Amino acid sequence: MTPESIVTVGQQAMWTTFLLSAPLLGVALLVGVLVSVFQAATQINEMTLSFVPKVLAMGLVLAIAGPWMLHLIMDFTIRLFHDIPHLINQ
Repeated sequence: MTPESIVTVGQQAMWTTFLLSAPLLGVALLVGVLVSVFQAATQINEMTLSFVPKVLAMGLVLAIAGPWMLHLIMDFTIRLFHDIPHLINQ
């Protein structure tokens, strides 16, 4: 394995990780900001008020984007397994 191939595989893994985490983290951020604004406006300081909507929203996003995320990680893994002989013989 050459250093270039290791860096390429690492970059692909990092990009795949970013794509897999972006929908969930984005929704958690958006819901967190909305709940914080609601809490600031109403002066309600309840910890479960910020936790429950995030969990529900992330579950919904996971149900909607789950097939795409599964397809993405499967494509990466299959491509990585197919490239193993080429990576070893360099």
